Amino acid sequence: MQLSRMDMVVDLDVLGLAGAGVEAFTIGGADVTVGLSGTVIITDAVDDPAASGVWNSKEFRLIGSMPGAVAERFLGRSPDWSVLEQSPEPGPIHLFVRLEEGFLYLGTVRHGRSQPAYEPWDLDECMLWIDPPLSFDVLDRVRPPSTPTALPTLDWLDYVNGDRATALRLFIESWHPLFHADAVPTTPSVRVPAALAALYRLAQGRPHALGVQNFICPATELRTDADGLLEFGHENQGCFVWSLDPSQDDPTVWTIDDPAYRYAERERLSGFLLQFSLYEAMVDAPYHAWSGPVPTPIGCELTSTLHRVPLKTWMWLQYRTSFYVAPGLIVSVNDDDEKGECRISFGAAHRSLLRPLANRGIKWTVFDG
Repeated sequence: MQLSRMDMVVDLDVLGLAGAGVEAFTIGGADVTVGLSGTVIITDAVDDPAASGVWNSKEFRLIGSMPGAVAERFLGRSPDWSVLEQSPEPGPIHLFVRLEEGFLYLGTVRHGRSQPAYEPWDLDECMLWIDPPLSFDVLDRVRPPSTPTALPTLDWLDYVNGDRATALRLFIESWHPLFHADAVPTTPSVRVPAALAALYRLAQGRPHALGVQNFICPATELRTDADGLLEFGHENQGCFVWSLDPSQDDPTVWTIDDPAYRYAERERLSGFLLQFSLYEAMVDAPYHAWSGPVPTPIGCELTSTLHRVPLKTWMWLQYRTSFYVAPGLIVSVNDDDEKGECRISFGAAHRSLLRPLANRGIKWTVFDG
């Protein structure tokens, strides 16, 4: 079968493309056929983070357990790292989307990155790169747009500079659904300030509330150092830690990237924890738009219709980060005043919130709109 990208196929000859010795699987709702000549993926036109489908203009996601035969085809080798030899030439991976009028051919895709499963020869999630990227017209066909039914609110914003405990609670409850209502509360292993104790209580049953990029330490693993400072959080690669004086009610937060050097965050703990929670929720949001450096006036234009969170800049000696919000949307802006530039990161609870950014002339490093 001779195919060109964007061909509409009524009668799809899967075996003709996959070749002999085929094995067929269903992964996250997508049909995957592996043969000696190639692989054929047929997916529905859906937009569901829990199902396999076209994710953005450059990425297709297979969501679900992938047995060794599929994993080996995508990786070009056995996914069991104990097996070092390469697999035979895997052949092309053909991607089709099932539409009412037939099967739309999106061309061949290649392996991007994978998430290993518990078994060393399986995968749980696989991202395949689409090249060249799809146009928005095509995206709207293979990933139909939808409108949100409910979004995280801004009820918490009114309390930021009057009652930060309430602001943090309302924010966490809005952005982090309670997955485990029967979770048993854990008591911190040492005395902690009230704001940190409140975050630990809120994190019960909310597995991502203590971070997905950087982390607040588990309550049972807290320790004080020789100077009496409590190390309560850390960067994901251990480049720096966050410490505080546990004897104070709302202490200064110290960022320490070298035992001989530390600097104070501009917000005390009650404000810092809200900033931490905003950043982690932005990173953890299902949909993103992240830019490289852009001129500061463009950053100001992109945030002009949003609410700036009334806190001093976060991690100010390193990144000078400000936060802007709208219902279902969190934006972090890292300013570089010397260069007159900034980096902007959007995290959205629904994909539609990012679509207005599509035609702004910005080269997004990640764009899920």
